[in-house]
Amino acid sequence: MKYFYMGVLSNLGINTTRIYANFSSDELIKLALETDESSALCDTGALIVYSGEKTGRSPKDKRIVLEENTKENINWGEVNLPIDTASFEQSKVSAIKFFNNCKELYIVDGYAVWDKANRIKIRIICTRAYHALFMHNMLIRPSQQELETFGTPDYILYNAGATKADLSIKGITSNTSIQLSFEKKEILIFGTEYAGEMKKAIFSLLNYLMPLKQILSMHCSANESEIGEVSLFFGLSGTGKTTLSADPRRKLIGDDEHIWSDNGISNIEGGCYAKVINLESEKEPEIYQAIRKGTILENVVYNPTSNKVDYTNKSITENTRGGYPIEFISNAKIPCIGSHPNHIIFLTCDAFGVLPPISAINSEQAQYHFISGYTAKVAGTEMGVTEPIATFSSCFGAAFMVWKPIVYAKLLAERIDRYQTKVWLINTGWIGGGYGVGKRINLAYTRAMINAIHEDLFQNVAFTTEPYFNLSIPSTCPNIPSTILNPIDAWSDKDAYVLQAKKLKKLFDDNYLKFQ
Repeated sequence: MKYFYMGVLSNLGINTTRIYANFSSDELIKLALETDESSALCDTGALIVYSGEKTGRSPKDKRIVLEENTKENINWGEVNLPIDTASFEQSKVSAIKFFNNCKELYIVDGYAVWDKANRIKIRIICTRAYHALFMHNMLIRPSQQELETFGTPDYILYNAGATKADLSIKGITSNTSIQLSFEKKEILIFGTEYAGEMKKAIFSLLNYLMPLKQILSMHCSANESEIGEVSLFFGLSGTGKTTLSADPRRKLIGDDEHIWSDNGISNIEGGCYAKVINLESEKEPEIYQAIRKGTILENVVYNPTSNKVDYTNKSITENTRGGYPIEFISNAKIPCIGSHPNHIIFLTCDAFGVLPPISAINSEQAQYHFISGYTAKVAGTEMGVTEPIATFSSCFGAAFMVWKPIVYAKLLAERIDRYQTKVWLINTGWIGGGYGVGKRINLAYTRAMINAIHEDLFQNVAFTTEPYFNLSIPSTCPNIPSTILNPIDAWSDKDAYVLQAKKLKKLFDDNYLKFQ
């Protein structure tokens, strides 16, 4: 097989002779320890690795090639910045030149999307065993027979992240550059060894390809009940998406990226890339138990004597990560597919204390909140600022979306109507007042509300409509004090609530004007 891949690389202009193609997890771990002196094994057997200077994504350095057949489809702007074809070709020459000066190269072949009718064949070419193992975990792993008949990939990702981008090339504005060409079916990475760039570059690719087939691609988690009922969870960082979708009574379809086609729900990935900062076995047992041989621990701090990881240590970065195959989650559903969803749950952490802890929304409202992608963050208290800051990220993942948000929103609404999916807005933030006055809603209450949704306990419950967002609020919910369901009831100062509600509604409306 080595000579086969030598021929494959030769056709691309790459003449490196030491090639590790589609090696097993164990083989890649051994190579990582031999070739990367900074790597180590922790006490549970997971591979500890370091990404260097970049410990997170570089969204301002992402570029999409401006091509005749695709340019009208792309939502150009701060997220999707253009680069011309000539610059892309120059960059590719630079990547190949770098590869030809490397002692060894790694190749990983795998699939994106579990649904075989819509899956994409991906080939990764990279220079670090750590990156190869990461993508071995994150892509859907072919069987030996599938590898032997894999053939020509649909897309190739060239990870030249260990070398800097060439600043003399037009359109390159920093040492880091991530470039996607939909016509050439290639992705280039320079100037960053953060593994997450590969994962999200492929997600961006799927976010372009799927709507072409009238398939909705989504930044969400998904789980399934014992009788096959599916729920989707959308939410920005800090809203509880990972925590609330990890339910021991339900099977995990996936934790981050999915498509919704006529066949139902399908995970895009073959693995999980979980944050492990402050990881505790009691709070997140599924993730904790997945940290074992075959898992990558990225940018964590450990004791070199005991090899125990200090998950509380954020001296390298707060964005410490664990990357592992999805089958490392004990209640994962393999294959990672499900029926059309019964419920969609939008999660928001509202630090203004305005939105209800739970409300039902119709398909039109679902489009509005999906395009808004709202959560709120608390401003830095080091300067004495306690006023919440509204954060909007369209489709709950604006950094990865390629088409205009309305394209994804219409696909969502059409499916909600066709399959009679119920949609809910859950506020995991403040009640009884905004940040500094009210308090964060109890996680046990939020879990009880989601359990009530899954058990269809709101069928015979009366709903009232609040006046600012026209949200339908249930009058009762099992195991929840009725005084907190309608947010104004939980505020001691009703006038202050009205002012805060009007303020938040204006922030929503001002943001939404950008998309009309």
